[in-house]
Amino acid sequence: MQTKSLYAAIDLGSNSFRLEIGQMDAGQLRRVEYIKETVRQGNGLDAERNLTDDAMARGWSCLARFGERIAGFNPNQVRAVATQTLREARNRDAFLVKAKHMLGFPIEVIAGREEARLIYLGVSHLLPQSDERRLVVDIGGRSTEMILGRHENATTLESYRVGSVGWSMKYFSDGLWTSSAFKSAEIAAKAVLDEAQILFNRQHWDKCYGSSGTVGAVSDVLTAAGWQEGWVTREGLAWLKDRLLKAQKPDNLRLEGVKEDRKPVIGGGLAVLQAVFDLLQIDEMHVAQGALRHGALFDLIDREGMHDVRSSMVDSLAQRFGTDQLQAERVSRTAQHLLQTLIPETKDTPVAERQRYLQKLHWACQLHEIGMRISHSDYHKHGAYILDNTDLQGFTMDELHRLSQLVLGHRGKLRKLESELEDASFVLQLMALRIAVILCHARRDPDLSGLNMVCDPHRRTTHLRIQADWAEMWPQSAHLLREEKNAWFKTDWDLQAQMD
Repeated sequence: MQTKSLYAAIDLGSNSFRLEIGQMDAGQLRRVEYIKETVRQGNGLDAERNLTDDAMARGWSCLARFGERIAGFNPNQVRAVATQTLREARNRDAFLVKAKHMLGFPIEVIAGREEARLIYLGVSHLLPQSDERRLVVDIGGRSTEMILGRHENATTLESYRVGSVGWSMKYFSDGLWTSSAFKSAEIAAKAVLDEAQILFNRQHWDKCYGSSGTVGAVSDVLTAAGWQEGWVTREGLAWLKDRLLKAQKPDNLRLEGVKEDRKPVIGGGLAVLQAVFDLLQIDEMHVAQGALRHGALFDLIDREGMHDVRSSMVDSLAQRFGTDQLQAERVSRTAQHLLQTLIPETKDTPVAERQRYLQKLHWACQLHEIGMRISHSDYHKHGAYILDNTDLQGFTMDELHRLSQLVLGHRGKLRKLESELEDASFVLQLMALRIAVILCHARRDPDLSGLNMVCDPHRRTTHLRIQADWAEMWPQSAHLLREEKNAWFKTDWDLQAQMD
């Protein structure tokens, strides 16, 4: 089967890493292959929240095997997402550098609400069409996501730092299942999830679905014991808890349907699930087939079809902060024109890659003035802060930070971006944005006929040629461009502005 017809999603969870390969067939996503490995990285965070050497090695080995399977896929056919453990890990960059090399593709660390969005996307696509209001709950290794939605549209998304691995390590660290340990674990889970009583109370949904991880494991045990397949009930949870208490520890547990790799974390997962049932007044939960990895696949397909949720999120954020949309579009048109001259189409920079650069530059232009709602003074700093501390659906944490740095750097001194200036593509985006803002300073369409830009990224030099009659016609713009030359002089990049 040719790889060009396939899509792959990799979920780097706290307990397991999963690879899902699918193919679109008559509008439906058909599974081609599914691989799951219990890596249990969530157990590998030390007291300082650093991944241990063993935890990183387990992850690298797994990703090397996944990488061999998806070798030959195009980058736009693959999406790898990492969740709570790597959100928490202080040394995640050290892990990710080698992890990306082993996998052969970028790995995105996504925020909790983005994880929730992808979970709901995966669940809703694999459910029958219905007008029901849905509550989706996903208890993972170190986080629990809850989502309200109807059809394929999520309306409320939250992520809480409570999960099967984290709770098993904290409340069953001695390996014993006792009544007191379960009580402590359930009380602690309710404390973390307390806000969910308001956001996800029983009046807001018609049917409850559980996705992946703990819910699937509990359902497998209950089904094997004769309970209704595909459902988790209060009575079933009480029965399973009783069996764990009688077994006292994982090694003694003899239950059909419990996989060996799930035994060490089923106690923590069950305590969290019981807390969810109690807080949200759930009597029964239907086990959904979709999960995070399916949502990542559908998101890939949506992006290829030009239905990118990120664009609508940028529009929404710009409107929320009352930006001047005409100015944003003016700056965007100018910046994209400049960037296209700085990054000519070559075999080293294919069309798809250039389009990604242009798209992200467009988003930065739309958002470069969002900080003005807070204060006109240093508004670029306020805008960067907003982007570094907001959840925008569809964006990874790294993507949002990149946008924040473009917004931060679109005016003022450049020393604040010292580390980012090592990335040539970022520099060219930033240079195009800064010059576009200068040319549009009067909030009218600029005259570009007298300007020419050529870049030599290997020498870190950009030549800006200004025609003399253009400079006479637009003296303020010419002055600001000469000042811009001085700003870049203090970096490793050289902007040479000369008048013909």
